[in-house]
Amino acid sequence: FMPKGPTGLDEQIYQLVGSDLCLVGTSEIPLAGMLAAELLEEKELPLKFVAFSHCFRKEASGSGTDARGLYRMHQFSKVEMFAFATARQSESALEEIIDIQKEIFELLELECRVLEMPATDLGAPASRKVDIEAWMPARGGYGEISSASNCLDYQSRRLDIRYKLDPDAERTEDAEVSRSGKTAYVHTLNGTACAIPRTILAITEQHCNSDGSITIPKALRPYMGGRERMG
Repeated sequence: FMPKGPTGLDEQIYQLVGSDLCLVGTSEIPLAGMLAAELLEEKELPLKFVAFSHCFRKEASGSGTDARGLYRMHQFSKVEMFAFATARQSESALEEIIDIQKEIFELLELECRVLEMPATDLGAPASRKVDIEAWMPARGGYGEISSASNCLDYQSRRLDIRYKLDPDAERTEDAEVSRSGKTAYVHTLNGTACAIPRTILAITEQHCNSDGSITIPKALRPYMGGRERMG
């Protein structure tokens, strides 16, 4: 989690006084660090992980409707996907993450759009970032509910996560290989599977009926005692 801008850390991160520690803004950070200084086998890749965690953010830049309600919160829960891949696998790994995100929101019967983000909206680590936004009537427009990023080897170089090159694998990109010709840095990818508050917000607004009740998406009804509506 890398806030953009010179004041990003102060505006977004809760730092512990008298310590170099801070509260985690996303489980992307511990997932990436889980394999720090590891030397993997190429045949092991891609490695795919998922984590559920609480996330803490100051959100000091929020204002107006963004500063109230479920859209922008100081503490929230999130399910995060993370992958370690080779250079040849990384784009297909990103597309797989995006496909999973789309499937989740289709099952929740949400009206969404997928945006390819411009370079000016990328944080320091990301080479490519795709956002998914859901229609939110109260905002009068779309609001981000998920994103996916391909960070290439930006994170792995800092965390020293490499893999031994398989001598039998086809090699088409010299950039993938280290100076020794025996190892390469993995590519890291991440994507939000479900940011709980914003997903609840999108469901509540999009499935609201004229009598104030909420129609429960069919995929969730088995977990709601078979109920079709709330309220």
